[in-house]
Amino acid sequence: MAAVWISSLMRDLTAGQDRVRVSGATVAEVIDGLEAIHPGVKERLLVKGQLAPGIMVSVDDKRALRGLQEQVGGESDVRFLPLMAGG
Repeated sequence: MAAVWISSLMRDLTAGQDRVRVSGATVAEVIDGLEAIHPGVKERLLVKGQLAPGIMVSVDDKRALRGLQEQVGGESDVRFLPLMAGG
């Protein structure tokens, strides 16, 4: 199972857990797995079936350029990160 690191902005949905293990071969499947055990995650991450504006996903410390279709390995680290703005 992949380890999904939960940002502090989403821990209210995971009862404070900073890491959750879920199955999934793609980022989309990982989100579905998260939603099954922590309802509300999908609504926070997706808008109209796409990653929400301001959310970036990385798999194994590399930006997931294929977005929801990015492949996820059984031992992958997946992170959903808020994009920073400003300068």
